[in-house]
Amino acid sequence: MEILFYRYNSICEPDILQAFARFGITVHTEELEMRKKNVTPRECAGKVSEWILQKPLAFVFSINFFPAISYTCEKLKVPYVCWSVDSPVPELFSNALKNAYNRIFLFDRAQYDFFSPVNPACIYYLPLATNVKRWEAAVLGMSDADYAAYGADVSFVGSLYTEKCKYDSLRLSDHTRGFVDGLIEAQLKVFGCNFIAESLTAEIIQEIAAADPRFYKGEDTFGDTDRYLAAHQYIGMKMAAVERERILGRLSRQFPVSLYTRSDASCLPDVNCRGGVSTLTEMPKVFQASKINLNITMRAIETGLSLRIWDILGCGGFLLTNYQAEIPDFFEIGRDLETYESMEELEEKVRYYLSHEEERVEIAINGYEKVASCHTYEIRLAQMIKTLTDHIPS
Repeated sequence: MEILFYRYNSICEPDILQAFARFGITVHTEELEMRKKNVTPRECAGKVSEWILQKPLAFVFSINFFPAISYTCEKLKVPYVCWSVDSPVPELFSNALKNAYNRIFLFDRAQYDFFSPVNPACIYYLPLATNVKRWEAAVLGMSDADYAAYGADVSFVGSLYTEKCKYDSLRLSDHTRGFVDGLIEAQLKVFGCNFIAESLTAEIIQEIAAADPRFYKGEDTFGDTDRYLAAHQYIGMKMAAVERERILGRLSRQFPVSLYTRSDASCLPDVNCRGGVSTLTEMPKVFQASKINLNITMRAIETGLSLRIWDILGCGGFLLTNYQAEIPDFFEIGRDLETYESMEELEEKVRYYLSHEEERVEIAINGYEKVASCHTYEIRLAQMIKTLTDHIPS
C-alpha cells in the first residue's frame, strides 16, 4: 500500500510516519508547507494532484484538515484521510467537509458531535495517542544530573498564550470589554461545559470581527464561523492566558513551580521560569523528573484529551490535569492520573501528592502502563485503518 502524507511539521507527524512504516505502508511525503510559508490553496492542490497522477495511492493523509486537498481528492476520486489534533480548526467549516471522499477523524467528541451531522458517513471519532517507545528512549537513560536539572515539585510546559492573544490588541467598546471579562470569569469557574460561544450576542461578534482586519473570512464556508472564531480564537485565547497566569501565580505563592515556556513570564515573579525546552529530547525529561506535571487544557477542547495528557503519561510522569468529560472513558481518576475541578481542589491535590510520594509514584506507573498497553499510535492507527477498510470507496 502506498500513501501520500502531506506534512506541515505538526509535533505528532514523526510518530505517525513511524507507525505507518511499521505497518508496512510505503509513505511518500510532501513537505511544501514545511519549506514555504503562506502556501496558497492552488499550490497545495497542484502538489497533491502531481502525486496522485504519478502514484497508485491508497489515500492522501494529513494532520488536520486542508480543504484544498479535500477538493483535489474528490475530483480525482482518491480518499482523503485526516486526523484533527488541534482545536479550534476553522478549516473544518469549509464546505469541503461535505465531500464524499473525505475520511475525517476528530479527537474531541464534542467537536465530532458538532461536525459529524454535516457528513455523517465520512466523519469519525478517534482520540489521540502517544509514542511510548520514543519517550522510553529519552528517559530510560536519565542520569542523576538529569533528574537534578529537570526535576521540580510542580512543572508546567506550555505557552502562556500572551503572545498569541489577538483579543488584547482589539479596540472594543467598554460595554463589550466588560461583557467579555464577565463571561471569562464565569467560564473559569466551570469545568466540563463551554458556554462562551452560545453566550455571545450578534453585536459583540460583529464588533470583534470588525476590530481585526485579519479576522478569518472563509469564502466557502457553512455555519456561523464568526461566532466560532470570536469565541475560540479571540476570547478563548484570552481566557487561556488569564487562566494559566492565574493558576501558576496562585500555586507559586505556596509551592515551588517551574515553568517551561517561550512566552513572556514577567507577570509571574514567584515562578521559576526556565525557558523553552526541546519537545523530543528535553520535554520528556521534565515530565519524568517532575513530581507533579500540571496540564491546563485550552477550553476550545471541550471534552477531549489534549496531546499533552497522553505524552506526560507516556513519559511515566505523574499528571494532574483539569477534568475533561472524556477522561473516565480511558483512565481511572485517582489510579492512573489525577484531576481538579476548581482552584481550591487543585491546591489541595498539589499539597497532598507532594507529601505522599509512594501514592504519587504508583499513579504515575499505572498511567504509563495504561497508555503503553492501550493508547499508542500503533493501536490508534490500527483502529483508523480498520475504519478505513470498512468505509473506503472501491
